[in-house]
Amino acid sequence: MELRELRYFLAVAQEQSITKAAEYLYIAQPSLSKQMQNLEKEIGRPLFVRGSRKITLTETGMLLKKRAEEMMDLYEKTEAEISAPEGDICGDVHIGSGESYAVRTVAKAAKEVMLEHPRIKFDFFSGDANDVTEKLDKGLLDFGILVDYADLSEYNSMRLPLADSWGVLMRKDSPLAEKDTVAPEDLSGQPLICSQQSMEKHGVIKQWFGEISDLNVRAKVNLVYNASVLVREDVGYAVTLARLVNTTGDSDLCFRPISPAIETHLDIVWKKYAVFSKPSECFLNKLREILRSEAPAS
Repeated sequence: MELRELRYFLAVAQEQSITKAAEYLYIAQPSLSKQMQNLEKEIGRPLFVRGSRKITLTETGMLLKKRAEEMMDLYEKTEAEISAPEGDICGDVHIGSGESYAVRTVAKAAKEVMLEHPRIKFDFFSGDANDVTEKLDKGLLDFGILVDYADLSEYNSMRLPLADSWGVLMRKDSPLAEKDTVAPEDLSGQPLICSQQSMEKHGVIKQWFGEISDLNVRAKVNLVYNASVLVREDVGYAVTLARLVNTTGDSDLCFRPISPAIETHLDIVWKKYAVFSKPSECFLNKLREILRSEAPAS
């Protein structure tokens, strides 16, 4: 299986048509059709369901599409790093992170790096811990930012100084908006919107709820913006981190901290024995410099 074949396959998957993909790739349609047939023979399973108007992917085709996109991303990332001119610090730094106010420290380091080296750029990927570690392990990310991740033993890591606090995002006309804080029993039986990670067995919110058995989780999200839309539509109460959604002014939403309070911390991680590009080295050195300068005096 060659990279060229994967490029062609991804074009067919995107265009949902051999003819349109051939036009996009500037190759003959019979040639592309033959190459896709050969790819299916090599894999030993059908990749496409060929309909009268469009082509769709089989289950095997969808898996190959996901893996092919990852392989192409890694190839392009590697090619960009290797082809950088000798002595010239340029290229991209790839960072994956969940949504958190505490990412401000990373943003500060990124800004200072770009001021010193204008040809360095940053590519931020948003996702939960599973998404981030998957891409990190495959080499698609240089760094990951994890919220109170249970096992950091597989990575090198540094703790970021800012902490996040948990609370409940709700409509201002909700009954719980009259309270200063929200306790676990206040949410008993109430429709909830939570992140997948926080509600896993060892997730901080799952543990906070303790023995409450009638949890009514109506929706799970990995982006707080989507949670805020669901809250506005009165789907439920969103248990989330503070300072991610604007609830000031004429907003129809409000945020109430939970009680007992929970604070979470972030760690920036990278693969052990990672071989960094020059831009990634610059970023890590700058982040270390900032963390040293902000560390409290002993």
